[in-house]
Amino acid sequence: MEKLDKFLELINILKTLRAPGGCDWDREQTHSSLIPYLTEETYEVIEAIENNDSDSLKEELGDLLLHVLFQAELSSEKKQFDIFDSIDAINKKLVERHPYVFNKNVNDKNYEKGDWEKSKKKEKKRDSVLEGVPRSLPGLLRSRRIQEKAASVGFDWKEPAPIISKVYEELDEVKEAIAQEEQEQIEMELGDLMFAVVNLSRFYNIDPESALKKSTNKFIHRFNQIEKQIDDSGGSIEKSDLETMDKIWNQIKENEKK
Repeated sequence: MEKLDKFLELINILKTLRAPGGCDWDREQTHSSLIPYLTEETYEVIEAIENNDSDSLKEELGDLLLHVLFQAELSSEKKQFDIFDSIDAINKKLVERHPYVFNKNVNDKNYEKGDWEKSKKKEKKRDSVLEGVPRSLPGLLRSRRIQEKAASVGFDWKEPAPIISKVYEELDEVKEAIAQEEQEQIEMELGDLMFAVVNLSRFYNIDPESALKKSTNKFIHRFNQIEKQIDDSGGSIEKSDLETMDKIWNQIKENEKK
């Protein structure tokens, strides 16, 4: 019970901050005003995970939990629901969606890959298995989740060859749009190309967001080395030409292979 008491203590602290005589900033917040902070805390949790930093993860999970409770408290004040209603809902959802675990009359061999999405569709009265992916998700993540949902009901290639062919097909269409100098068409075809690349990454169980982050960090690291080498030689990155920078870039890549 001691650990549960800590959870209840956090709820009471939040209620005190929101009450008359509490913190002005906390009392002014709304569901919408907290979105930027909720987003920031979510990304800080992700960063702690990616850095394999357990101390930071412990702290950041607490910060994220505060925002979860904050959103629930705002709804509780409006007599809509409280955090325990949310907990009750997720408890029921997990049990219902895992019948082969919690219902001994269900054989797990009969629980097919698409059943999770089918149960969600029925439960939420959705017209399509593709519903339920937030439009506000980052593009790479949203495209992967849409693809995963489609794949859960069998709309998926079983081998990489046709996916790779699709990537090349979309690249050719990008080139064609560029040749025609149609800006809107270029945008559309680039989107199709990225969607195809996300599908390829999904096939190999690679998170496209994580892969892009790593490539971005690699670019930053290499570019910083270019800046340092030019600075060490008495030059300036602002006055350097592309040929010089490209030569250093290629040298850096070669050194990384050694």
